[in-house]
Amino acid sequence: MGLITATIRLGYLSQSALDLEYKIQLITQTMMTLSQSNSDLMQVGTDYDPDSPVSKMLAQRMAKLKVLEQKLEAQKAQYMIRLKMIETEKQGCLEMLNKRIESTFRYSF
Repeated sequence: MGLITATIRLGYLSQSALDLEYKIQLITQTMMTLSQSNSDLMQVGTDYDPDSPVSKMLAQRMAKLKVLEQKLEAQKAQYMIRLKMIETEKQGCLEMLNKRIESTFRYSF
Protein backbone atom coordinates (compact mmCIF):
# COMPACT_ATOMS: atom_id res chain seq x y z
CA MET A 1 0.00 0.00 0.00
CA GLY A 2 1.37 3.39 -0.93
CA LEU A 3 1.85 6.37 1.30
CA ILE A 4 -1.23 8.20 0.06
CA THR A 5 -3.40 5.11 0.13
CA ALA A 6 -2.35 4.31 3.69
CA THR A 7 -3.06 7.88 4.77
CA ILE A 8 -6.52 7.79 3.18
CA ARG A 9 -7.25 4.41 4.75
CA LEU A 10 -6.15 5.66 8.16
CA GLY A 11 -8.47 8.66 7.82
CA TYR A 12 -11.35 6.41 6.84
CA LEU A 13 -10.71 4.09 9.79
CA SER A 14 -10.50 7.03 12.19
CA GLN A 15 -13.81 8.38 10.92
CA SER A 16 -15.44 4.95 11.23
CA ALA A 17 -14.15 4.63 14.81
CA LEU A 18 -15.56 8.04 15.70
CA ASP A 19 -18.90 7.11 14.17
CA LEU A 20 -19.07 3.90 16.20
CA GLU A 21 -18.06 5.70 19.40
CA TYR A 22 -20.87 8.19 18.82
CA LYS A 23 -23.39 5.39 18.29
CA ILE A 24 -22.20 3.67 21.46
CA GLN A 25 -22.62 6.93 23.36
CA LEU A 26 -26.19 7.33 22.03
CA ILE A 27 -27.06 3.78 23.01
CA THR A 28 -25.63 4.33 26.50
CA GLN A 29 -27.69 7.50 26.95
CA THR A 30 -30.82 5.73 25.69
CA MET A 31 -30.23 2.86 28.09
CA MET A 32 -29.91 5.29 30.97
CA THR A 33 -33.22 6.89 29.96
CA LEU A 34 -34.85 3.45 29.74
CA SER A 35 -33.58 2.58 33.21
CA GLN A 36 -35.03 5.79 34.58
CA SER A 37 -38.36 5.10 32.85
CA ASN A 38 -38.39 1.58 34.26
CA SER A 39 -37.67 2.95 37.73
CA ASP A 40 -40.48 5.49 37.36
CA LEU A 41 -42.91 2.74 36.31
CA MET A 42 -41.90 0.66 39.31
CA GLN A 43 -42.59 3.58 41.65
CA VAL A 44 -45.99 4.22 40.10
CA GLY A 45 -46.79 0.50 40.21
CA THR A 46 -46.39 0.34 43.98
CA ASP A 47 -49.40 2.64 44.37
CA TYR A 48 -51.76 0.09 42.77
CA ASP A 49 -53.04 -3.31 43.77
CA PRO A 50 -50.95 -6.03 42.07
CA ASP A 51 -54.09 -7.56 40.51
CA SER A 52 -55.43 -4.29 39.10
CA PRO A 53 -55.47 -3.75 35.31
CA VAL A 54 -53.27 -0.67 35.68
CA SER A 55 -50.65 -2.66 37.56
CA LYS A 56 -50.70 -5.37 34.89
CA MET A 57 -50.36 -2.77 32.15
CA LEU A 58 -47.38 -1.23 33.96
CA ALA A 59 -45.80 -4.68 34.28
CA GLN A 60 -46.23 -5.22 30.53
CA ARG A 61 -44.61 -1.89 29.79
CA MET A 62 -41.70 -2.70 32.11
CA ALA A 63 -41.27 -6.02 30.28
CA LYS A 64 -41.22 -4.20 26.93
CA LEU A 65 -38.64 -1.76 28.27
CA LYS A 66 -36.54 -4.71 29.45
CA VAL A 67 -36.65 -6.29 25.98
CA LEU A 68 -35.72 -2.99 24.38
CA GLU A 69 -32.84 -2.59 26.83
CA GLN A 70 -31.58 -6.09 25.96
CA LYS A 71 -31.70 -5.28 22.25
CA LEU A 72 -29.78 -2.08 22.83
CA GLU A 73 -27.20 -3.95 24.90
CA ALA A 74 -26.73 -6.45 22.07
CA GLN A 75 -26.35 -3.63 19.55
CA LYS A 76 -23.85 -1.90 21.81
CA ALA A 77 -21.82 -5.11 22.15
CA GLN A 78 -21.83 -5.48 18.37
CA TYR A 79 -20.58 -1.92 17.95
CA MET A 80 -17.87 -2.51 20.56
CA ILE A 81 -16.63 -5.56 18.65
CA ARG A 82 -16.57 -3.58 15.41
CA LEU A 83 -14.72 -0.77 17.17
CA LYS A 84 -12.05 -3.19 18.40
CA MET A 85 -11.67 -4.53 14.87
CA ILE A 86 -11.24 -1.02 13.50
CA GLU A 87 -8.70 -0.14 16.20
CA THR A 88 -6.70 -3.26 15.35
CA GLU A 89 -6.79 -2.41 11.66
CA LYS A 90 -5.76 1.17 12.47
CA GLN A 91 -2.72 -0.11 14.35
CA GLY A 92 -1.73 -2.26 11.39
CA CYS A 93 -2.24 0.64 9.02
CA LEU A 94 -0.16 2.94 11.22
CA GLU A 95 2.67 0.42 11.32
CA MET A 96 2.56 0.06 7.54
CA LEU A 97 2.46 3.83 7.13
CA ASN A 98 5.47 4.27 9.42
CA LYS A 99 7.41 1.62 7.49
CA ARG A 100 6.55 3.32 4.18
CA ILE A 101 7.63 6.70 5.49
CA GLU A 102 10.86 5.23 6.85
CA SER A 103 11.67 3.44 3.61
CA THR A 104 10.68 6.38 1.41
CA PHE A 105 12.68 8.99 3.26
CA ARG A 106 15.70 6.90 4.15
CA TYR A 107 18.89 8.55 3.01
CA SER A 108 21.84 6.46 1.99
CA PHE A 109 25.25 7.77 2.81
